[in-house]
Amino acid sequence: MTMIVEQVFSMMGGSGENSYAKNSRLQEKAVIMTKPLVEEAVREICKTLPEKLVVADLGCSSGPNTLLLLSQIINTVDEYCCSLSRQKPEIQFYLNDLPDNDFNTMFQLSVQYQKKFREEKGDKYEPFYVVGSPGSFYKRLFPSKSVQLFHSSYSLMWLSQVPKGLKDEAFDHFNRTAIYINNESSSILSHLYLEQFKTDFSDFLKSRSKELISGGSMILSFLGRSDIQSSGELIYLWGLLAEALSAMVSEGLVEEDKLKDFNLPIYAPLMEEVRSIITMEGSFHLKQAQSFESNWDPFDESYENFVEDKSSSGRNVAKYIRAVVGPLAASHFGDDILEDLFSRYAKNVSRHMYNGKPKYTVFILVLKLKGEVQAHRGCK
Repeated sequence: MTMIVEQVFSMMGGSGENSYAKNSRLQEKAVIMTKPLVEEAVREICKTLPEKLVVADLGCSSGPNTLLLLSQIINTVDEYCCSLSRQKPEIQFYLNDLPDNDFNTMFQLSVQYQKKFREEKGDKYEPFYVVGSPGSFYKRLFPSKSVQLFHSSYSLMWLSQVPKGLKDEAFDHFNRTAIYINNESSSILSHLYLEQFKTDFSDFLKSRSKELISGGSMILSFLGRSDIQSSGELIYLWGLLAEALSAMVSEGLVEEDKLKDFNLPIYAPLMEEVRSIITMEGSFHLKQAQSFESNWDPFDESYENFVEDKSSSGRNVAKYIRAVVGPLAASHFGDDILEDLFSRYAKNVSRHMYNGKPKYTVFILVLKLKGEVQAHRGCK
């Protein structure tokens, strides 16, 4: 059975213990890291005295991070326009994600946020408008030249589909034991994932180039990797989940054919690969490129190799991974395996942490339409 990602992929909805809303602290760090870039982009747009500021958060999910971004934008507009005694533009804020995203929770949070903001600002309160825009961001979402700022956080490493070719007989052995690239994968397999990422990221850039207003910006953050010899820490992150699933197969709790048919639609690119795709697609200039590292455990802020409570860290990691891939796993294996699966996964992650403190590599990009800025050399 072929997985149709657009129909089954979403973060865990609601506001319960296992929801994405309660387990998105890791992603919050990226929103905080991009704050200076968002503020700079908003000030640049406000210099043109626009009547309205149109922002789209692509892959918004259903947690508080989107409202954190909205808060950054509103506060920057307030500060900039008040400092120059200028009229504030009206703010139109689009929330985009796949159709199965929990937009209801997002809308409820936005209403609560508006009420809070109105109470804080009093007479200085200016209304803003929040609208849902369901659909894949690998396709067109908005009218031509209608958006001034695109933002996307922790989303673009997710592919539109599992790479074509993984079901071929040549990869039959791979599919029995793994759900993602691992250290034993052939270069052909890695190439299939890269080719799918190239297709998707190119489609993303092409669509946004038609929708972005001249002078606007695009700020993106997503998982990548720094080591050309491997697929980074994601091979272990997903390998430990595959290990838990394999154990359940051996105990008769999961069907072997089900595991064989389960592959994750995700790819962590090298920065060189990202740059190459941007150049080949041709619509955008890469104004800034940087990266930072983030611990697997979203509650572990230290960077030493010693983790005092590995069991606790394992559970933390398992909770936020469940919030991300739980719905995908449930659609394929059924809801009844989730508790057992992620309990086993937490123990596997705890064991892995004895080898050192695993970290993600996160890329941050700022893009402008070509022809609007001179090429910046020496981007990190």
